[in-house]
Amino acid sequence: MGKNLKRAFKRTGLVGIGVVAGIAISLQFSAMAQRAEPALPLEELRQLADVYGLIKSDYVEQVEDRKLLTEAISGMVASLDPHSAYLDKKAYAELREGSQGRFVGLGIEIAQGDEGYIRIVAPIEDSPAYRAGIKAGDLITRLDSMPLKGMSLDESVKKMRGEPHSKVTLTVLREDEPQPLTFNLVREEILQKSVKGKIIEPGYAWLRVAQFQEPTVDDLAAKITELYRQDPHLKGMVLDLRNDPGGVLQGAIGVAAAFLPKDTPVVTTNGQLPDSKQIFYARAEYYSLRSDSDPLARLPEAVKRVPLAVLVNTGSASASEIVAGALQDYQRATIIGTQTFGKGSVQTIRQLTADTALKLTTARYYTPHGRAIQAKGIAPDLHVNEYADGDGLNALRMREADLSRHLSNDREAEVSKERRDELEEQARILALEKKRKPLEYGSAGDFQLAQALNHLKGLPVQTARPGSAIVQAAVK
Repeated sequence: MGKNLKRAFKRTGLVGIGVVAGIAISLQFSAMAQRAEPALPLEELRQLADVYGLIKSDYVEQVEDRKLLTEAISGMVASLDPHSAYLDKKAYAELREGSQGRFVGLGIEIAQGDEGYIRIVAPIEDSPAYRAGIKAGDLITRLDSMPLKGMSLDESVKKMRGEPHSKVTLTVLREDEPQPLTFNLVREEILQKSVKGKIIEPGYAWLRVAQFQEPTVDDLAAKITELYRQDPHLKGMVLDLRNDPGGVLQGAIGVAAAFLPKDTPVVTTNGQLPDSKQIFYARAEYYSLRSDSDPLARLPEAVKRVPLAVLVNTGSASASEIVAGALQDYQRATIIGTQTFGKGSVQTIRQLTADTALKLTTARYYTPHGRAIQAKGIAPDLHVNEYADGDGLNALRMREADLSRHLSNDREAEVSKERRDELEEQARILALEKKRKPLEYGSAGDFQLAQALNHLKGLPVQTARPGSAIVQAAVK
């Protein structure tokens, strides 16, 4: 890679985080390069001006110019694909906060819950929600006086965030509690750790990356070092990327680089612009956000050889798929779980004003062996459902290929998930899920983790393959 491309990459500061789909975004604060402008479609622009004029003169009430023009820009960009967007002041600030692992809120991980309510997956340690006694499995029914039933997950997240020190009241339903519970909370800045891990049993470690943030590579290096300090003779490690929606591109490169030989290609990108045609390697200049340091330099050498299993599911997207795809291509790890989301496009952030920006899809990314992930995803080596008796709500979740106007896969045939549209089947799955306790990743009841450990030990693994519930897994 030439010096110009290296400098271009160094200007690429952040890659933002999506709530469900995951977003891989290159953030550039430099002005857009000067390039030849295409001829303007004058007839269409006249039509746009005519529509603008008619709204201003004939609409039932007056509409501000700023609103009309902003919505026109937003609609134009949103029509391209599901991940391109105009970022107003609030959306732009949220993107930057998310990439840094900091936000102002209550400190809870949430998911869509029973009967349209919002379910608490887990409170973040030492957050307002954690200190107030909110528990995993609680259902949030109201935010102040506002009912949350039927509200989308994204909208619920926005409502729960706010200004530091602002107050909010949550109404919560808890199993075995006859009456709703009320919690009065004060929003504060939350520092969300993206990496955690522990020794599961002697010789075996679990390492989870919940999302890829600016500190992820440093946090990963610290956690791996701590695990080897606890058990210097690890015989296997599980890297957990389930429900990881993506994030900082440098984080994905660094996580893959921790387990691969130095200078190994991790991911390639391709688009119209010269800067979008790049190869990113497993070395510090591609994953370190500080030019004078290599967070992975002091890792135990054994981490390059330790038998590795990677857990993925439908919620593993974008940067998660970069890591899983690279480790799979080099046969460095066995990928276990279910087909990933299939979000294989890069969104570049072009700053428009001090507070607004354009998030524009500028490239597709590919695994080291040239596989396009877009609208296809990473297929696991061992297909293992979330539970012994099925894949739970994952069976009903959408993937990239299900999204309207999704970008096509330019190298391979897309694989659409089998949709379970029958009402009876949906009702059966939902009824079964109501009876389950919330799954805590890394716990004794984590079925997929148990199967990953079986694989690392060379024991039988219970897979979801038709006609073969049990297969013998060999350690690579």
